[in-house]
Amino acid sequence: MDNALSMAFPRLDANLRRTAIANVPTPVTTHKVDLPSGPRYVIVKHDEVTSDVYGGNKVRKLEYLLRRASDRDAQRIATFGAVGSNHALATAIHATRLGFDCTCFLSHQKATPNIARTLNMHRELGTELVRWGRSIDSLTLFRQYLHRDKSWVIPLGGTCWLGAVGFVNAGLELAEQIRSAEIPCPARIYIACGTTGSAAGLALGLAAARLPATVHAIQVADNPFSSEGKLRKLMAKTQFILNRLDPLFEATGSQERIVWRDEFLAGGYAKIDDATAAAVNTARDSLDLSLETTYTGKAMAAMLHDLRSADYDGDTCLFWNTYNSRELPVTSDRPNAWDVIPEEFARYYASV
Repeated sequence: MDNALSMAFPRLDANLRRTAIANVPTPVTTHKVDLPSGPRYVIVKHDEVTSDVYGGNKVRKLEYLLRRASDRDAQRIATFGAVGSNHALATAIHATRLGFDCTCFLSHQKATPNIARTLNMHRELGTELVRWGRSIDSLTLFRQYLHRDKSWVIPLGGTCWLGAVGFVNAGLELAEQIRSAEIPCPARIYIACGTTGSAAGLALGLAAARLPATVHAIQVADNPFSSEGKLRKLMAKTQFILNRLDPLFEATGSQERIVWRDEFLAGGYAKIDDATAAAVNTARDSLDLSLETTYTGKAMAAMLHDLRSADYDGDTCLFWNTYNSRELPVTSDRPNAWDVIPEEFARYYASV
């Protein structure tokens, strides 16, 4: 079952080419979590192992996005993110492995412990890193870097209707694991929501599979790219296009499957509160999961909050782990020469 979408909708598979770089289906496991209110059982969907090189949720999107770039004879992939972006790094790693050159436009963010290693991995890959942000003339910047080399632009987070198809596939994959009795059908699925593409595709895939689960999209960023309205518009657009490509594709009630959760943002992107930090510790001790505080820690905090609530009714919960688990083959040491890394990013090598 390496492509649940092709099994469920062969016509869609014929119209949407992909490069199979993801190790799927990813495993599902069941765990007991001991809480003050009593033991709770939760399911984990392990998208941290979507790749032996660099996993996480972005790999599912890149299967479709990088294939489209290849079909258009692109030579260079360009994308965007904050300086510690998992999306930008995943894109650089997998694009480079497929023979593309790669440019990443990166903006400043709150310092976190992983950024120095992320930058050093870009340096190892030879990624062209370009400082990007509000204070910079984006039009001039894009003219300089994108009008060459047959560049193909992947949007921030890989979020567009084609990227969302990767998680439509993921929702159908989960449905097959439920039907094969690997796990019971969860009532709630918790997933970190940055630029909204993963949650949008997942809700559509679940609806297409006629599963009654709801997707709790946990907001982790406070910017124009992360909002409930954007999420619902992306769902509607993706559903429309997939139905045009294959009239048998229906995702009735998909909008009702989304629950937007903004109460675990912890003050903004990459910011941390006590609930997030405690959730990361609980995940490590009870679920054997290594999470981080920018995305998955906040999604875990939301699930644990609901499991502890007085009105918890025993529904099965599933945590969708979107964080790469593969260790990068570089250190976090400050480089001797900046060459690839803009000097403006030197601040991220200070202790945090």
